[in-house]
Parts: sequence; C-alpha cells; structure tokens
Amino acid sequence: MEQAPPDPERQLQPAPLEPLGGPGAVLEAAVSEEAEGTREDSAGVDTMTGNDFWLKKIEISVSEAEKRTGRNAVNMQETYTAYLIETRSVEHADGQSVLTDSLWRRYSEFELLRNYLLVYYPHVVVPPLPEKRAEFVWHKLSADNMDPDFVERRRIGLENFLLRVASHPVLCRDKIFYLFLTQEGNWKETVNETGFQLKADSRLKALNATFRVKNPDKRFTELKHYSDELQSVISHLLRVRARVADRLYGVYKVHGNYGRVFSEWSAIEKEMGDGLQSAGHHMDVYASSIDDILEDEEHYADQLKEYLFYAEALRAVCRKHELMQYDLETAAQDLASKKQQCEELATGTVRTFSLKGMTTRLFGQETPEQREARIKVLEEQINEGEQQLKAKNLEGREFVKNAWADIERFKEQKNRDLKEALISYAVMQISMCKKGIQVWTNAKECFSKM
Repeated sequence: MEQAPPDPERQLQPAPLEPLGGPGAVLEAAVSEEAEGTREDSAGVDTMTGNDFWLKKIEISVSEAEKRTGRNAVNMQETYTAYLIETRSVEHADGQSVLTDSLWRRYSEFELLRNYLLVYYPHVVVPPLPEKRAEFVWHKLSADNMDPDFVERRRIGLENFLLRVASHPVLCRDKIFYLFLTQEGNWKETVNETGFQLKADSRLKALNATFRVKNPDKRFTELKHYSDELQSVISHLLRVRARVADRLYGVYKVHGNYGRVFSEWSAIEKEMGDGLQSAGHHMDVYASSIDDILEDEEHYADQLKEYLFYAEALRAVCRKHELMQYDLETAAQDLASKKQQCEELATGTVRTFSLKGMTTRLFGQETPEQREARIKVLEEQINEGEQQLKAKNLEGREFVKNAWADIERFKEQKNRDLKEALISYAVMQISMCKKGIQVWTNAKECFSKM
C-alpha cells in the first residue's frame, strides 16, 4: 500500500526497533533443546531459530472428539465436547522418538487461549478458531453443534488452529501456548494469573478511538476496508455455494426416480429387461453419490470460512493501531496545553478564555510565589509528558513495524491457501462431472445391448 510521509510527532510510523514479544516462553523437552537467546524482563521471550520450528520438532494433532456431561460454573448440568490433543517430538536429543503426550481440552479453553494471544500479541494476525455453531449450511446439513459431522469438522478446524499457532514465528514461542499443549491441570489458573483480561481494550474505548483519531495511518485504514470487503465477498461466496448444494442435491436425488422407473419397466420386458435393470442400477449409484460429494465440499467451505474469520483478526490489529494513535494524539494535545499554560503564566498573557483567567480578573492576580510554584509544577508535568510522548512514539513505531511485517506474512499465506483451495474445488467439480458422464456412458451401453 502507498505510504504517505506523515508528521513524526503525530503519526505512528515503522522504525528499526527490537521485535515486540509477549509473556515468557520457557519451552521444555524437545523445544528447549533448540531454544537459544535471552529472556527480556518486560516481554519474557525466549528467542528460537526457524519459523516452522514447532512443526519440524513436534507433531501436533487433535485426534479425537468425545461427548461428555458435567457441571458448569453455576453448578448446572451441561453436555459438551472434549477434544484430545496429542503432541509428540519428531526427534529427541539421543535420536530416539519420545512417547506421545496427550490431554483433553474443551472448545472454551481454545477460546481462552486465543483471547490471551489477542491481548499479548496485538500486532499479530492471530489465527481464528473454527465456528462454534454451523453457519452457511444447506438444508440437509445439521446446524446442531453436537452433530457428529459438525464435531468432526470442528475437530479438524481446531487442529488447524494449533498448527497455525505452532508455525507462527512469534506465537510459537509463547509459554502459555506450550502449557496449553502439555499441562492439563491448572492451565486455566496459569493463564488467568497473567492478568490478560485487565489488559484487554474495551469495545467502547476502541469505538471512541475509531471516531476521534485525527491522523489515522492510511495503510491501516485501507487494510480495515479490505478486511470488510474480504468478509463480504467470502460470505456471498458461501451463501451461493449453499444454494448450489441445495439444488445439486435435489437434481442428483431425483435421478433415483430413473432407477425406480427402469426397474419397474424391466419387469414387463423380456428382451429389454436386463438392459433396463442395469441402467436403473447406474442411476441409483449416481443418485447416491451426491452425499459423498457434498461432504467433500464441506472441507473446502471450511477453508473459506477460516479466512472469513481471519477478516476479524485483521480488524483487531487495525483497532489496536487506532487506539495507540488516539492515545498518542491525546498525550500530544495534553502536552501542548500544559506548555501554553506555562507560557501564559510566565508572560502574564492569556491567549484563550479559561475559568482560571476569569477568576483572576474577579479576585485579583496571584502572588509571584504562587505563580512560580505553579510554573514549577507545570514544568515537571511537561517534562514527564515529553518522556511519555517519546515512549508512546517508540511503542507505536515498534507496533507498526511488527504489525506490518506480520500482515505481509499473512498476505502470502492467504494467497497461497485460497489459491490451493479454489483449484482443488475446481478439480473436484471436474471429477464430479466426469463421474456423471461415466454413469450416462454406462447407461448408454446398457441401452445398446437391449
């Protein structure tokens, strides 16, 4: 996107700063064997080499889903689905494989992990979770979140989420993510002890910043518009696909009537009976094949849905940038106001109307000692404000640098994934049409032998 040269005092810009990190990541077992680097007091990140480090050293899978019953937070009976996460190091220090480690997690725990990542890594396009309840379904597909087919698709989506995080150059280093994979008991307590909920930005504050920020970064504004358009386009595509699936299902199933009619017809024919019976069988096979076809299509629909939800992850990065820019502008405005007050006190000139100026006119001037005391307080506040503004500028530039690097990484991933998904979907449609041609070719041969 085009970069305009904004005012450095008012606009956040990228700068060659140290990478921003989140809370500590002390990786054990196979992870610690390859980890190198220093631990920062503020961020607590262990530096490791290789973007796909986890995928090279550790195999992660969500291998099973299980329906369970238990008590919720208010001691009421509930039914939920638990998912078995298995991790296994590909190669240990002595060259031998390590036994598989496994634990069970609920969907709500996956949500807790992602919410934590969103707070501690605001510059990252955090991978989305699969849908909690089925969306864009066609009429034969159940919208029940306990339906076995839906649970299976969500199992695949949760595994994909973990693989996305594990292959991310920043998120894979996080200690809480590592503990999510290895520590079954007290993991919730551990993540809550980080205090991430207190650091989360409120929706009202984010909305206020969106409307009141004066100098938004053009790149992030364009990215926000792009995420809205991407979400809209994929939503329309999924709706079209659901309508096509409905109609295609009906077209295929109605071919079953050919099978029934040919079978009935064959009963009253002697010379033509065998050919009609065989043709009817091929029509029955054709009618029943649509179930497997549409089941395979759901896989490609889920790939599109992932990027439908990625659009919100992009907007989260943009909202954080707006908040930081708004805080910077507010700090700059407050500093300018204090400087003006200090100048007015020093010169005795009031440039703008103020309550203090009106009070002075009504009740007399301050004594020199009072004025000097106020100037001294203001000078201290100005010095402190300048330091805060400088820190906010550095923080903002670092955020933009890291955020834009991750956005570029995401773009490459998105282009690659969607290209592969659309090509695979087209190949599947071609294969489906070829099977239909083969069915009618077989029926033609049956008619020719009558």
